[in-house]
Amino acid sequence: MNQELWLLAASVVLGLVQISLVSRAQKAQRSTEWYKSSRDEAVPPLTGVAGRLERAFKNYSETFPLFAAAVLMAQVADRHGWLTLIGAHLYFWGRVAYVPFYALGKQMFRSTAWGFATLGTLLILIGLA
Repeated sequence: MNQELWLLAASVVLGLVQISLVSRAQKAQRSTEWYKSSRDEAVPPLTGVAGRLERAFKNYSETFPLFAAAVLMAQVADRHGWLTLIGAHLYFWGRVAYVPFYALGKQMFRSTAWGFATLGTLLILIGLA
């Protein structure tokens, strides 16, 4: 398995970690009873760190399929080089940095991390050309 696929697998693990963080934050803010319920009733949005963790995961959920598609296209086309490798690293490490920056409310750093991750996906696509 090449490094781009390893970084794709690591990104899946990152998604699972984010789901776990959001789940714990929801449970802490909304109560154990809500956590165990069918969650049919409307609830107020999460606030503070819990809300930021939830929004960070939603953002990850929007960007991950694009990154995964780019990595898988490179795999199918057997197009691997420095652009695809650097792109995969930028995406993964940008997304890793994005979580604490967003959770702590560091907007400038969060936006920079998002930009690196997005650049990473673009570099993979450029590497396909």
